[in-house]
Amino acid sequence: MNSRSKHNVSFLTWNLYLGADLTPIITATPAQIPQRVTEVFRQFLATNFPVRAKAIARAIALEKPDLIGLQEAELWQLIIPTFGIVTYDFIELLLKELEEMGLNYEVAAQNRNLSVELPDSNGNLVRFLDRDVILIRKEKNLKVIRRQEANFQTNLILPVGGQPVTILRGWSSVDVKIDGQVFRMINTHLDPTVEAIRNAQANEILQGPANTRLPVVITGDLNSIPNSTTYNLFINAGFHDLWSKVGKGPGFTCCQAPDLLNAVSMLNQRIDYILFKNGWEPIEAELVGESQKDRTETGLWPSDHAGVSARLNLEDHHDHHHDESSDQIAVNN
Repeated sequence: MNSRSKHNVSFLTWNLYLGADLTPIITATPAQIPQRVTEVFRQFLATNFPVRAKAIARAIALEKPDLIGLQEAELWQLIIPTFGIVTYDFIELLLKELEEMGLNYEVAAQNRNLSVELPDSNGNLVRFLDRDVILIRKEKNLKVIRRQEANFQTNLILPVGGQPVTILRGWSSVDVKIDGQVFRMINTHLDPTVEAIRNAQANEILQGPANTRLPVVITGDLNSIPNSTTYNLFINAGFHDLWSKVGKGPGFTCCQAPDLLNAVSMLNQRIDYILFKNGWEPIEAELVGESQKDRTETGLWPSDHAGVSARLNLEDHHDHHHDESSDQIAVNN
């Protein structure tokens, strides 16, 4: 085999943490909503994403991954009628911090999920949009030739202020060409609360974008521990868990305290994954954002999750062109 027939590709997955626990809003009566919205927004301000974005960018800069799957890459807006709109765009803030470190990433695909707008107790509106996004490094010899973005058919429905709200989630994928080779990356964030819904969402991915003969990598917060039902759906479909192949130690990725100020790390379960199938050879995997030195100057953990960073070799496959065309027909959303 000549050296051109192996391609080293690096990936990183990270749940950025939306910045607040939304439970008080979900459990509120209609009359309590404004006060609860104010309290939740205060917690969001306290977990200071602009400051965390610097710490997250620092951790990413040590790895310089080719592709990044982010979950909870949120858009928060405070709409003050007498003043204007204050926007916290996690993607924009992080891209800017990375750029200041000399790293140029761009959005390759994103799925827009739950969107809500609620009044606070100060006469303002708070708007929130949940997103998951795939970033790709511009300097690298990587070309996106196909993009898919979709929401799940099956989602959790919760009463918020007496109204049913669909906690919309989804996935996105990119087909990436590197020196004539094509692979697919899928990024997702599965439902944390109801196993049946989580399994349905996993199956939508397995029957959709993951149903391909292309080399494929899934990054995401699957909200399920190793050997759980959801996890086993992926394994039984032929996916390999990269951490279990080349990771060292338990690889816990979840979860720090909601205010991100717990003294000692509270990570005690592994729910964030890089999974692979069809012609990859795993090289290494490690956690990011999990150690005391990763915290912000103000003591915040970069996120309530650790991220997972990995490198894989893409083996040479000669029948990709055939696969690619059959995929174009087989997968549509």
